[in-house]
Amino acid sequence: MDIKHNGSQPSAQGPAEWFTGAVRIDALFAAPEPAHVSSGTVTFEPGARTAWHSHPLGQTLIVTAGCGRVQREGGPIEVIRPGDVVWIAPGEKHWRGAGPTTAMTHVAVQESLDSKSADWMEHVTDAQYFG
Repeated sequence: MDIKHNGSQPSAQGPAEWFTGAVRIDALFAAPEPAHVSSGTVTFEPGARTAWHSHPLGQTLIVTAGCGRVQREGGPIEVIRPGDVVWIAPGEKHWRGAGPTTAMTHVAVQESLDSKSADWMEHVTDAQYFG
């Protein structure tokens, strides 16, 4: 058994190659081998967002605060709010982030395949973000 006490792990800034704007990542857990699941809480300040990316084994998002946006390639921008659960299928190209004037926080849960949980691509442009 391993207990991660609240506040015992440092917060990290979302790297500029994966995010636009101010993003804070708080790791929750990374299960040890042979498990492949990890989770973190991600907070996006207004206007902040991920780059386009996909997950080899999919990802589940649980929105906990604020109001945000998520979009799969070729689909409409969807508004997400606290209590919403978003399933992103394996290999589905997408992005997500805060609204233009509101922050958004979610818990992300994903599995790794060959030690990789995401494939990062190009940044989301302002034109794509604002629709």
